[in-house]
Amino acid sequence: MARVAVIDLGKSNSKVALVDTDSSRELHVFTTPARVVDSGPYPHIDHAHIEAFLVDSLAKLASSGDVDALMVATHGATGALIDSKGELALPVMDYEFSGVDQLRDEYERIRPAFAETGSPALPGGLNLGAQLYWQQQRFPEAFDTVSTILTWPQYWVHWLSGARLNDATSLGCHTDLYRPTKRVVSSLLARTDWQARMPPVANSGHFAAPLHDAISKRTGLPMHLPVHVGIHDSNASLVPYLGEGENPFSVLSTGTWVIAMAIGGHEVVLNEHRDSLLNVNAKGAAVPSARFMGGREHDELLKSCNTKSLNDKDVDGLIVQLMQKGVFVMPSHVEGTGPYPQHRGCWLGHHALLSDAERVCAVGLYLALMSEQCLNLIGAQGMTHVEGPMAHNSVFAQMLAAASGRAVTLSTSMTGTSAGAAMLIARPVGESSNILVESTVDRRRLLIDYASRWREQIMQHADNSW
Repeated sequence: MARVAVIDLGKSNSKVALVDTDSSRELHVFTTPARVVDSGPYPHIDHAHIEAFLVDSLAKLASSGDVDALMVATHGATGALIDSKGELALPVMDYEFSGVDQLRDEYERIRPAFAETGSPALPGGLNLGAQLYWQQQRFPEAFDTVSTILTWPQYWVHWLSGARLNDATSLGCHTDLYRPTKRVVSSLLARTDWQARMPPVANSGHFAAPLHDAISKRTGLPMHLPVHVGIHDSNASLVPYLGEGENPFSVLSTGTWVIAMAIGGHEVVLNEHRDSLLNVNAKGAAVPSARFMGGREHDELLKSCNTKSLNDKDVDGLIVQLMQKGVFVMPSHVEGTGPYPQHRGCWLGHHALLSDAERVCAVGLYLALMSEQCLNLIGAQGMTHVEGPMAHNSVFAQMLAAASGRAVTLSTSMTGTSAGAAMLIARPVGESSNILVESTVDRRRLLIDYASRWREQIMQHADNSW
């Protein structure tokens, strides 16, 4: 395989990328904002918009004649309920729908313990099991027509090929439906009637089925093009680093969510109340993980700022000014998530008249410090590899290296998801092009000083108030 078309559906954006697996480069990229439909029975993903986007993007790739295989990576906490004809029995729920919590007490009575699933109780629909329970109770007649429950990447594999499979990376993503350490479904399925609706679990990247004739006609892609079993997007970011040696390392997958994953780190007891959990990697192994909604927080905190106002040569002076003004961004700006889910986010210090550059710098420092907290929660050791948009934020990267005291490398791709997903089919020739983070001695001292003061604020306000 040389060139893989990767369908990459994130919470904020949908993307189709043609990846050259020899070099791990994205040759063509098409994107569109993700949409949520607020009308109907509940807020749901705009399935029609995604489908139209995929048909158009794949048709453009088909015209080049360079596609050798198809792969899918999507965000987690999402499932598609399909009937015997392969049609959606109910809309695909937006996992931020808070109405799921109306039945939270009922659901908790059947929900497996964290010790079994590594899946913490999360708000709204972030536990896929809670979504399914709510849908079944609120729409029993429609739910009765469901023949298959598909994870979100595998729904699109089904759309492409007709195959009905699930993948462990998505089932193991805080769904309550899987036991990562045992590699089997959880006891929740025995307490419901969902077991018969769950298709076989296949390994991400394995051949699923050839391209369906109907999709071939709509896109112009050749019939019988191989379609491969999809993967949860954060776990796709982990793929390039799996099997590269025995030394411990961690990966920070950044996007709407910042997800820290540790391989071979310190053995720790995960704290389910601080958004720590077990993920499942592409090889089927359990991976200690922690996360916060860093991309969403970045956008909210800087929505009125010129994010390009920061010049690297000014960073030392900006850090000094922030410390002199006592300015720190404190968690959490998306409540109920991250290492400090009960805290209400705010700015400390004299922040009202900050310049755009000062704000951008302060937010970059905050996101790095939150990321370091996540890495500590999962016992991360060794080098940290940063994938996704925050790998292009130098303040973030330098603070992460300084605060953690460990080496940090940055992916040169805008997203590690597409390249990682393609690597499941064919790995690139040559070495990684990641960049090692470096900073001057003076800047490192400033960063360590700022990190120490931020942690002091955290310790002083352990009562969840600022």
